[in-house]
Amino acid sequence: MINSIEKLQPKILVVGDIMIDKYLWGECNRVSPEAPVQVINVKRETKVLGGAGNVANNLVSLGSRVEVLSVIGGCEISNELRKLFKEINLSTDYLIEQKDRVTSKKTRIISAQQQVIRYDIESDEDINKDSEKNLIDIFSSIVNKFELVILSDYGKGVLTNSAVQEIIKIANSIGIKVIVDPKGSDYSKYTSAYLLTPNKKEASEATGINISDEKSLKSSLTYLKESCKLNTSLITLSEDGIAIFDGQFRTHPTVAKEVFDVTGAGDTVIAALGYALATKQDIDSAVILANLAAGVVVGKIGSSTASFEEIISYESSLHLSSTEENIISLKNFIKILNDLRKSKNKIVFTNGCFDILHVGHVKYLEKAKKLGDILIVGINSDSSVLRLKGKNRPINSLNDRSHIIASLKAVDYVIPFEEDTPIELITAIVPDILVKGGDYKNKNVVGEEIAKELVLIDFVEGRSTSNTISKIQADDRSN
Repeated sequence: MINSIEKLQPKILVVGDIMIDKYLWGECNRVSPEAPVQVINVKRETKVLGGAGNVANNLVSLGSRVEVLSVIGGCEISNELRKLFKEINLSTDYLIEQKDRVTSKKTRIISAQQQVIRYDIESDEDINKDSEKNLIDIFSSIVNKFELVILSDYGKGVLTNSAVQEIIKIANSIGIKVIVDPKGSDYSKYTSAYLLTPNKKEASEATGINISDEKSLKSSLTYLKESCKLNTSLITLSEDGIAIFDGQFRTHPTVAKEVFDVTGAGDTVIAALGYALATKQDIDSAVILANLAAGVVVGKIGSSTASFEEIISYESSLHLSSTEENIISLKNFIKILNDLRKSKNKIVFTNGCFDILHVGHVKYLEKAKKLGDILIVGINSDSSVLRLKGKNRPINSLNDRSHIIASLKAVDYVIPFEEDTPIELITAIVPDILVKGGDYKNKNVVGEEIAKELVLIDFVEGRSTSNTISKIQADDRSN
């Protein structure tokens, strides 16, 4: 599914509360003599778009064509906001300025990968009637250009009750889906939206149902669908995944491996859902993509995005992808490699013909994978095997060999190559660890001067493709 939609560029309109998330990164080596508090020595600072801006940023990362409609303040923070828009090539054409407002800015101090404190500067009262009218008028004039609308409600006053209802009414009248990340406990303002994305705590507060088991979860989903007249009812369940009810109840489990920070995870979920739905995927496919994207961002610190390259790499590391998605050209792998490096993955590379898979191959690859995080296997093309092994080889085609190796749990990526040696792959990838068989002891290994480390792994004694072929030929002769 991911490979089939990653190059699409749906047009999506994001409407809602936009803000700046600022991070001060430092370290603590002492306690203040003035009060029992930590003293953080700030080393650097970063600023990113937050709220509806983070939803838009996630959509940009996925490849969507995005516009943002919001009301901002007549303040210096708004000038910072516009600069952040330009950095990711987002238009500021639909940012309505209300002079007496202050745009939200959340500042977090981070030490030892942990948030120490947060302080906010903002206006959170409803926008005035002139701004509300301007918002609805602009929405009405541009909405027909988009495949889908996302409402990102952070309760900061942009998405007033009347504005939300008018937006949903206009969109529904021309057949455009509206999906909502809701706020507060009164969801009547979102009536007739396509779907909402509350988490379990938010859904419990909105429905008055304590979600403690499957029965109460179903009841909450059903209540939301019926009371808010939704097409699909959905509740995010943190580590338990995402539950869906559209007449049929089911849950898609989460796929997060390690959670560092859940900041912005809800923004990533609704962005991924919106992208998938805008590209005409069904709700289950959309939820699968959202789960994978969320798994990527919670493994980062701070409001983050997930690109398709990261999602594909992450899916592969979980061994949820199909073998087709694990077989990749060198050109396409290089696009993924940068994200793997950023995530500090240790890259392991090995290569071979792997003509007839046997236990020696499997044990060898399992040992190779244990040396790092990502195992890449280069596989010789059919013509390359013919040159190296003789006229009766390979026994199995490149397509067959690639799919079999890609299906192994230890293997993350398979990259076919035409040359007799994998020097081009090794030069391009620069693996942290290059792995070869124990029979290369005291021999020169192609690419060893490029890789950071060479590791030799002994084969399982008596197990080889040549031995297997000899045994088959001997059996044929005896018959």
